[in-house]
Order: sequence, then structure tokens, then C-alpha cells
Amino acid sequence: MKTNTLSIATLLTIILLPFHIGGDIALGFDRGGAGLVYIVVPVLLLLSCGALLLAERRSGYIIMFLGGLVALGMPVIHRNNGFTATVARSPGGLFFMWTLVTLGVTGGLAMILSARGLWTLRSRTGR
Repeated sequence: MKTNTLSIATLLTIILLPFHIGGDIALGFDRGGAGLVYIVVPVLLLLSCGALLLAERRSGYIIMFLGGLVALGMPVIHRNNGFTATVARSPGGLFFMWTLVTLGVTGGLAMILSARGLWTLRSRTGR
């Protein structure tokens, strides 16, 4: 199995997302609860399958592109609600902000690399 940069970027996103969600709960943005687990676990499982099992396939590229889009959207979502200004001054706020920025970067990188992989597949197959 060939390790590529897209899989690494997606796996970094998978590692950072639970830290981010935990920060949301700890800092009061989200109440959390058992319902959150029913959403987060399947999403992370789907991203893991896209990065590890479906790498270099069209379906894997699409899954990783959508996961990157969600990760890239995290800083935008938090910026628009004014939450980041109060969190930055609270205990644990620095780590939360770091995960937020890093999620955006790895998500954007995953989107770019996924689009590039889809383009390469398209030109290779002639469709």
C-alpha cells in the first residue's frame, strides 16, 4: 500500500477533529452528549475508510474532498459566531485555537490534493 500526502493530511484531520470537538464541549460552545458520538464516530470512520481503504480511487478522493471541506469550514463557522474572541482568552483556548487553525490547513490541503487526484484520474481514464 502506497502512502501518499493526501492520506496523511486526512489522517491528521481525523486526529485533530476529536480534540476540536472536545474543546467545543469543554469551552461551552456545544453541550455534547451521547448524540454527538452517534454523529462523530461514523463521520470519522467514513474518513478513515476513504484515506486507508479507498485511497487513489474516485470514491476515496470524493470522501476525502468532502472531509477536507468540513475541516476547512470549522474556522469559518467559529469565526462567524464570535466565539473565538472569548475562547482565545480562556484556559485551554490556545490549544483550541491551534486545533481550529490546523484543521483548516489540513482540510484545505486535503481538498486541493483530492481535486488534483480526481483530475489525474480523469486524464488517465480519458473521461
